Amino acid sequence: MRSWKVKVHSMITPTSRPSKLLLAILLLIAMPLSCASFGSAADGLKLAPDLSFTDDSSSNFPITSAHGDDGAVSADRPTVIFFGTSHCWNTNREAERLVSLYPQYHGNFRFVIVDLNHVSPAQQKLVAAYYRGAIPTIAVVDSKGNVIYDRAGETAATRGDVSNLQAILNSAH
Repeated sequence: MRSWKVKVHSMITPTSRPSKLLLAILLLIAMPLSCASFGSAADGLKLAPDLSFTDDSSSNFPITSAHGDDGAVSADRPTVIFFGTSHCWNTNREAERLVSLYPQYHGNFRFVIVDLNHVSPAQQKLVAAYYRGAIPTIAVVDSKGNVIYDRAGETAATRGDVSNLQAILNSAH
């Protein structure tokens, strides 16, 4: 049996500089990894169980989602930022509206959900920029960074009425 010896040369030695091509390849590999940890919008929005829509008895934050601690506004599509807390039936009703529209808009919008009782470090700037001191608050920012809507209070007077919120989202597109 014959053995083969292969001499391997390192592409980068202590005295050499990496090529521009190698740096570009490393950057392309690293970019998706860094984006994945910082740019994941809230996804899979659902209503929390046991919500009350008539009183403040619900101890759960009204929206559950993956990546709920995200705080980035998108540069490639509009962003909806929802601010609320548990124990607030106004927040619950507005959350119900937003979650009901989510399947229609989730591919075209970025959603950021802020539980004001548990604000993540990534969401601090959003609270300072868009929260109006009352709950619920919804802010909608278009893909150019223009604020389309930024108001506290419910978007409708009747539970289940999504027409105003739908018009707001459509105006940002």
